[in-house]
Amino acid sequence: MQTKQWDVQVFIEEDDNDDVTTARAVLSHDGVRHESVAHARRNPSDQPVAGIGDELAAGRALSDLAAKLIEDGAQDVARLAGAARGAG
Repeated sequence: MQTKQWDVQVFIEEDDNDDVTTARAVLSHDGVRHESVAHARRNPSDQPVAGIGDELAAGRALSDLAAKLIEDGAQDVARLAGAARGAG
């Protein structure tokens, strides 16, 4: 059995007022690089609570990254299915 490891890096930045948190998720594997960016905005009437914006922004960025990987896989399957039909 072959084991592979893909590492995702998540970079999180908060603005100076702690109103907007931005997360960037980066995955590089097999010469392909995917990057997703997402934001979390605090409602001005809410108190700043450490970590909530980080979790929301990172979760959104990772969700977008997952969608990109699924789309890549679906496109590869469609391309290979088309090549198989053309070979027959």
